[in-house]
Amino acid sequence: MMLEEDQVKDAFFRELSFGTGGLRGKLGLGPNRLNVYTVGKATQGLADYLNGTFENPTVALCRDTRHGSEEFVRRVAEVLAGNNIKSYLFERVEPTPALSFAVRELCCSAGVNITASHNPAAYNGYKVYGSDGCQITVETAEAIQAAIDPVDCFDGVKAMPFENALDKGLVEWVPERVLDRYLDETLKVSTGEDCSGLRIVYTPLHGVGLECVSRVLEGIGVAGVATVEEQCVHDGDFPTCPYPNPEVREALKLGLEYCDRVKPDLLLATDPDTDRVGIAVPHAGEYKLLTGNEVGLLLLDFLANKAAEGGREMSREVACTTIVSAPMADDIASALGFELRRTLTGFKFIGEQVGVLESEGREGDFLMGFEESYGYLAGTSVRDKDAVVASMLICELAAHWKTKGLDLYEAMERLYETYGFWSSALLGQAYEGPKGSSDMSAMMSGLRDHAPAQIGGTAVAERIDYAKGAPMPVVNPTDEPQRLPEADVLEFRLMDGSRVLFRPSGTEPKAKAYVFAKGSDRAESESKLAALAADAKSILGGTR
Repeated sequence: MMLEEDQVKDAFFRELSFGTGGLRGKLGLGPNRLNVYTVGKATQGLADYLNGTFENPTVALCRDTRHGSEEFVRRVAEVLAGNNIKSYLFERVEPTPALSFAVRELCCSAGVNITASHNPAAYNGYKVYGSDGCQITVETAEAIQAAIDPVDCFDGVKAMPFENALDKGLVEWVPERVLDRYLDETLKVSTGEDCSGLRIVYTPLHGVGLECVSRVLEGIGVAGVATVEEQCVHDGDFPTCPYPNPEVREALKLGLEYCDRVKPDLLLATDPDTDRVGIAVPHAGEYKLLTGNEVGLLLLDFLANKAAEGGREMSREVACTTIVSAPMADDIASALGFELRRTLTGFKFIGEQVGVLESEGREGDFLMGFEESYGYLAGTSVRDKDAVVASMLICELAAHWKTKGLDLYEAMERLYETYGFWSSALLGQAYEGPKGSSDMSAMMSGLRDHAPAQIGGTAVAERIDYAKGAPMPVVNPTDEPQRLPEADVLEFRLMDGSRVLFRPSGTEPKAKAYVFAKGSDRAESESKLAALAADAKSILGGTR
């Protein structure tokens, strides 16, 4: 297939940049694409970093069902072996959280997962984890990038043929006991809610979730599970859902058709690498999707009340979310008496807080973590968002409210009635091509230099520029709040409590705005949201 001139320019005008999310890009030839050469170069840089940092480093490896994933993960193993670094490779596709678990279970120095999460079929990625099972920090990413930069992708990469590496013991298959242990630890987080009467439709969206989610749902006694058979097939083309993102209704179309026939209590959909989960629930004759924020709030309220009922000292319980996630979480924490910490965007920062608690001997005080982009975590054996544990807890949440005669949509309405009505929107503005990065930087600089006095007709009460560093926002702190790392994020808090945040995306050429509007009822919050979103969209596009 012939490429258009602009496609060629985009493929060659720069190299893929290595960040805290590793690499992510379209498949194809060129330094700005994911291919065996860019994967080899990145792995050589990673190997140089590991050999310079650890004595006898080892790496856990995993892959999803995308095009190129098996070839790329084998290339990673070959280059690591060429640099005398042993890797442990999952023999079949497995979820991202299983890799996070394996890194710590096998005492590895790092982990690499070949996945592009919920992106369309044209993409793949290279996600790197530290020895703590979290995605790497900014400092580590910069150090690895510095090691990658001087590598020639053709002549500078050392590699050993895969079969030779197996024979020499420099590649070893991850023992089956590791996956069993991961699932055992997941089941320990169960609240014990009776799920035997629950009926579920589940879809892995052509990804890797079927085995682990099915085993965990069986473990908590969910007998009525109907799987979307067409989407249980591993297929990197994602033929039934071209954009396999469980946040998007179109991705759930086939699952919703199953719901029309099966009439379940819940539709669960995990994304291709099974770190995110989306849901739909029956209400008033139709299946309604709940947002990532709404599911996070429902789980937060549910788990906090369970902890209180179990006699836990709530002032010691710690939950985590991000600065771009639901403001209502603050109100729930204030009402129920637990500590809520807000980290920067990216689940690695929530995972780091689990590590902070562990270092203080308080690992058992971690209540849960969630982010607005459909990521959730409970338990401490994984340090990343985990759709397997989330699927289990969402089922228990649904079973809990079912016994009270409510569906999850109605349960969420109860929270709104208790804490106030919030509406939210996530807006994006693409900044692609050779000038995209500089144009996006100019937009953020302009916003700093000419900050609006009002947004959507409501006056700005406070502006927080996270590029200058800021104290971690904490509700019910038990100690001096930590400081957040510097980040290119601007937050505007408005006089009525509404919030608007702007930041460049870390994984794609796009600027994002997170808009939260609070009202006395749904109509008022949605009216405010429309006005705020219109102004935020103009700011993102540089037209205001």
